[in-house]
Amino acid sequence: MYKAFGIINSSGKNVHVEGLQDYRPIGAFSFLGRYRVVDFPISNMSNSGIDRIQVYINSKPRPLIEHLGTGRHYNINSKRGKLHLLFAETAADNSLYNTDISAYIDNLDYIEGMHEQYVVIAPSYMVYSQDYKALLEAHAESGADITLLYHIVDNAKDAFLNCTTLNLNRQKGVLSLEPNRGTAKSKNIFMDTYIMKKEVFIDLIKKANKTSSLYTLADIVNAACGELDIRGVSHRGYFATITDFKSYYDANLSLLDFKSAANLFDEEWPFYTRTNDSCPTQYYESAEVKSSVISNGCQIEGTVENSVIGRGCIIRKGAVIKNSIILASAVIGEDVHVENVVVDKHAKLIHVKEVIADPQNPGYIARKDTL
Repeated sequence: MYKAFGIINSSGKNVHVEGLQDYRPIGAFSFLGRYRVVDFPISNMSNSGIDRIQVYINSKPRPLIEHLGTGRHYNINSKRGKLHLLFAETAADNSLYNTDISAYIDNLDYIEGMHEQYVVIAPSYMVYSQDYKALLEAHAESGADITLLYHIVDNAKDAFLNCTTLNLNRQKGVLSLEPNRGTAKSKNIFMDTYIMKKEVFIDLIKKANKTSSLYTLADIVNAACGELDIRGVSHRGYFATITDFKSYYDANLSLLDFKSAANLFDEEWPFYTRTNDSCPTQYYESAEVKSSVISNGCQIEGTVENSVIGRGCIIRKGAVIKNSIILASAVIGEDVHVENVVVDKHAKLIHVKEVIADPQNPGYIARKDTL
């Protein structure tokens, strides 16, 4: 069996979620009411037998640190495994210098000190299910220097515009990595997921640091396509990116569809998260709920349709919520109509009677705001 340690990378190029990211890193975003986005890559690694995982944090660390804790809720082996929280000393919001390479350089001693032969690197801003054990075995047996995971999409003209694409030859060899410029419907979207030997990874980090202070791991891998054997492996199943506000909104609501949810969630491949003890949600006689995900601890007196409701929310009588995401502990007052909106934690909509946005440009109510 091949041994690997894991890295959860939080430095996505051109990744910024307006509003929500002012309060927490993307990995700490609430997802589908119950999870945080970082739960998905960590759970994939834990289920794959990877129990030594480094999570890189660039800014606003408190929400992520509180959620991750010791990592015990991810079923990581308490004797061998460990969840390392590592910080980039040069981190700054929206800075060109805030790259994954700069974070790796700041923590190179920890990377060099890992005893495993291979490394699996995954992003904290993508949601998917993947058996890294099978992928690692396929990589080792292929003899490739680097294996990259990608997902074939047919809507690349309108979506995934902040993502990177892979150009492949007929043998699935990677010719180059380039931004998605929206020029074609069908594209191979790179999932920012790498498998390689630790020595190859360290060599790439050092080369990137010498080449340019702005280089990312994807940049140096692209530059190495002519020198190294780099291969792509196609991913199957549910796949979502959270690279901007609209993609966060769409990813949450997409999983209200049962077929989409069945492509992600599997009893044999659980996604772990930090749990809270609270009472079940109370549905009053006036409540009406359709095609929605409701978390525990809520009080529902109004109408909820095609929406995601976080923990501990209060929906008063006569309130109507449609196509919206309501984060934990928010209050929607009597007769308030909310549609196509993301309402952040602890916000209160009690004085206004209507907050309706364009579904192609969802609205946002900031954390702790009162309207």
